Amino acid sequence: MTTTRCYLFLSSILFTVFATSVVHADASLASQIEQYLQQQSANKEASKFSPEDIKIMTKAAADLNKAMPNPGLKVGTKAPDFQLPNAHGEIITLSSLLAKGPVIINFYRGAWCPFCNIELRSLSSYKDKFKEYGANIVSITPQQPDKSLAQSKKGEFPFDILSDLDSSVIKKYNLFFTLPDDLVNVYKKLGLNIESFNGKGRNELPIPGTYVVDKNGIIRAAFANTDYKKRMEPEAILEALKKL
Repeated sequence: MTTTRCYLFLSSILFTVFATSVVHADASLASQIEQYLQQQSANKEASKFSPEDIKIMTKAAADLNKAMPNPGLKVGTKAPDFQLPNAHGEIITLSSLLAKGPVIINFYRGAWCPFCNIELRSLSSYKDKFKEYGANIVSITPQQPDKSLAQSKKGEFPFDILSDLDSSVIKKYNLFFTLPDDLVNVYKKLGLNIESFNGKGRNELPIPGTYVVDKNGIIRAAFANTDYKKRMEPEAILEALKKL
């Protein structure tokens, strides 16, 4: 991750707390994310970081990429089943979803992450297209259900956001990592407390990832990248569904 991108990452998080940027939903997901980054680059209110902050962020990104060069599960793997609560406390299982058809599983860092929210809105806009192939979407996050409920009440996402309260499912999908202490301190200094979303002692996140799972539970398409700005395009999901 470049120094500029590290800066924009936390700038965008802090700016998102107080304002909403306009991103054109009809563009590709990559274009929407790039548009958002450009908006934040032009934002004069973006927070300033010390050279030490930037050094910490850059090192954390490099260390994660080195530790997990090939995150996630591979195509052809059996998708691990799960039993997780949605925002309303209802338990959702992968097996019950697969009984209805293919499933798109998205791993989501939390309501605080603007890039994740852009991705989920993009997936939402494709829901009807996915339905043409009998596919349902779920998103899995380490955040507490009440945080997801707040989003649900806004009607932002027309699918379940499931809370992995001990990160066991995130680990099974090989996406789990823990934030280093010095990076946690940078986040807190700038107003972002991950524990306020995930719970005490849980400074942990999933690498963003998306899987297309066929009705037999086999992963037919997969995407995961330690660069949080890179996400699976909805069009790529559609292409995978067409091949099932």
